[in-house]
Amino acid sequence: MAGNSFGELFRLTTFGESHGKAIGMVVDGCPSGLPLDVDLIRKDLQRRRPGQSAIVSQRDEPDEVDILSGLFEGTTTGAPISMIILNRDYKISDYSHIAGKYRPSHADYTYDKKFGLRDYRGGGRSSARETVARVAAGAIAKQVLGKLGIQIQAYVSSVGHISVDKPYTELVLSEAELNPVRCPDKELAAKMEELIKKIRKQGDTIGGTITGVAFRIPVGWGEPVFDKLHADLGKAMLSINAVKGFEYGSGFDGTKLKGSEHNDIFEKSNGRIITKTNFSGGIQGGISNGMDIFFRVAFKPVSTLMRDQDSIDSEGNRVVIKGKGRHDPCVVPRAVPIVEAMAALVLTDHYLRHKATRL
Repeated sequence: MAGNSFGELFRLTTFGESHGKAIGMVVDGCPSGLPLDVDLIRKDLQRRRPGQSAIVSQRDEPDEVDILSGLFEGTTTGAPISMIILNRDYKISDYSHIAGKYRPSHADYTYDKKFGLRDYRGGGRSSARETVARVAAGAIAKQVLGKLGIQIQAYVSSVGHISVDKPYTELVLSEAELNPVRCPDKELAAKMEELIKKIRKQGDTIGGTITGVAFRIPVGWGEPVFDKLHADLGKAMLSINAVKGFEYGSGFDGTKLKGSEHNDIFEKSNGRIITKTNFSGGIQGGISNGMDIFFRVAFKPVSTLMRDQDSIDSEGNRVVIKGKGRHDPCVVPRAVPIVEAMAALVLTDHYLRHKATRL
């Protein structure tokens, strides 16, 4: 199976299955000399962890990370950093009933046809359980970027039809961590939580969006043509389970504007060049321009429902898929640290690539 690695100079490789013994990861290319705060890795893993509130999956995983290599006396050595997270609360019996059946909108059918067999235990490699590795690696990338004063913050900006209409500049983003939905608007967060609970009682699921912002990105990151900064961010976000769309800057709404309305006019302020507006989302020509990079990621409703669905089995016979197991009624609250992690991986990779650009 190819496609288990991400990044060029700062490179992540993950391994393991949803209901296997463990999820593991190797981060290669992390610069030496970084004092690594393991507690910050643990903190982000807890933000992604199942069972953290009443509106997410109740799978009870402690998600404790064990760092096997790449550190000496708490500092990165430049060698590959390998980590492992044991799966503790997996229940294969929750999936034995779908061993020969294809769940609607899951990867069951495509995996079966591509590889000739599939791991039906929670979806194997196609499960969002794999993203625990991304969050652990992203927490390392965040610490590299933190040395440069760079901060990445994501938050839930919509659940179903309930949306935060204010731009991120008018929100206190840190307040997103004060509620289980991870929305910085307290009133809307309560409505979102109520909606998720209502949907869960119906045995159904619902989607939403996450907005991500990267602050204090220097000018010049990104490789023109194929490795544009926004292209790599798009690939990173679209590689996350359940993601159906990515936009940055003005996104699709920008198509409604005229060029004279959309162009970001340059000006000089306090000795640095900035733009009066930021429809470009901090990226022009695939290269960062020094303004905030902001983007939005769309997540579909989770495919596993706690109700019966019609489908077929591997022989083409009609079957009924019965809802069973522990699943998220809405994935976006737990996906916030995943979005941050993938953004951090991309930005750290491009930081290292930029350092090799000029003498």
